[in-house]
Amino acid sequence: MDHLKELDRYFNEHREAHLAELKDFLSIPSISSLSEHKTDMRKAAEWLAGSMKAAGLENITIDDTPGHPVVYADWLHAEGQPTLLIYGHYDVQPVDPLNLWDSEPFKPEVRDNKLYARGASDDKGQVFMHVKAVEALFKTNGTLPVNVKFCIEGEEEIGSPHLPKYVADHKDKLAADVIVISDTGMQGPGQPAVCYGLRGLAGVQIDVKGAKGDLHSGLYGGGVRNAIDALVELLASFRDKEGTITVDGFYENVLPATEEERAEYAKLGFDEEALKKELGVNELFGEPGYSYMERTWIRPTLEINGIFGGFSGEGIKTVLPSEAGAKITCRLVPDQDPDEIVAKLRAHIEKHKPAGVELSVTEFDKGKPFLTPYDHPAIQAAGKSFEAVYQVPTAYTRGGGSIPIVAAFDEILGLPVVLMGFGLSSENFHAPNEHFHLENFDKGLRVIGDYYFEVSDALPAAE
Repeated sequence: MDHLKELDRYFNEHREAHLAELKDFLSIPSISSLSEHKTDMRKAAEWLAGSMKAAGLENITIDDTPGHPVVYADWLHAEGQPTLLIYGHYDVQPVDPLNLWDSEPFKPEVRDNKLYARGASDDKGQVFMHVKAVEALFKTNGTLPVNVKFCIEGEEEIGSPHLPKYVADHKDKLAADVIVISDTGMQGPGQPAVCYGLRGLAGVQIDVKGAKGDLHSGLYGGGVRNAIDALVELLASFRDKEGTITVDGFYENVLPATEEERAEYAKLGFDEEALKKELGVNELFGEPGYSYMERTWIRPTLEINGIFGGFSGEGIKTVLPSEAGAKITCRLVPDQDPDEIVAKLRAHIEKHKPAGVELSVTEFDKGKPFLTPYDHPAIQAAGKSFEAVYQVPTAYTRGGGSIPIVAAFDEILGLPVVLMGFGLSSENFHAPNEHFHLENFDKGLRVIGDYYFEVSDALPAAE
């Protein structure tokens, strides 16, 4: 553990300088979704490349894509040792509404030991930590215990549209033994977590068309099908009253969690009563036989995200709407395939098509689920590093959300993925007043530095 003492000394001595650098990075408005920030995206990529060079990384390139560039760097001189591929993103979400920010989103401020800025937690702060961990190891150890490659993109916040092709085209360049991502969160304050699985995603829009136009309810009501009525009938057919999804074959490929995993989740002591109070609901709801945590981590879902049609203005309008629609997303678990699920949704919609209307289905976002066995040595090594710094047991969790590129990495490169994040769910990423707790910035730097040693010992030596 001597390396932890050296890392601690180094990070203490350079904390203010590192925070100043991070603030500089955060001041660049790298909003990938807005075309007016295209030059800012390039500026952020160049800033990151410069930081990587200063840290001691090599072979640094800013690789153009049809969208925003990917920043690559490596250091490959640890002969016989495993190679880590570090993934992250330098783009950020838009900042609207500006009036809800207590400080300007691209003028970083520290208040109450929290760093406030867009991208502080998601994901510039966490990417920066990996670069600085490498720098610290060079300064304190003279070398790295493992080989590293960095692949930092600029389009995560818009769904990574060009990264899968980039990864496929650069498969040899990105070859590694394990992928490490710090773009997730901890279990809670002072409660580190390693995430080893994420749910996938499949989304559709259903459009219902009745008469050629809205009709007077006094003249036609009771004799012509109301499009909203037909839509509600169809939507009600997707689930039973207890929350079980009734689409034929929806659950048939679900990989069950092991009893050991479920026992570990139970040990986490999740407080469902506290959650109800926090959310302002009198009871939780979902598939029978599973806890809230299991329903949101290891079971698939089908949710109606929005309904539209008819008149919703002030007062009343006595019409039979001719058109209505709904947006639906399904969160998927291993081994469900998004294309197969969409096909089953289409079959269900056709089977339950209400009389008197026509239906159309439009497909939207898709992403495969992913799972790395939680007892994989690279996962367990991350847990040990968290415990060495935080001095509490690490939780091994699955995430209820989706990061489509993680599944793409898994599918294209065929590598285990370690999600070791340092954010907290309360840090307002994607919302006004995004911030990063500097306690986790400080400890996270040490965790990452230690992890490079732990994973070197845990994984077999490269041939």
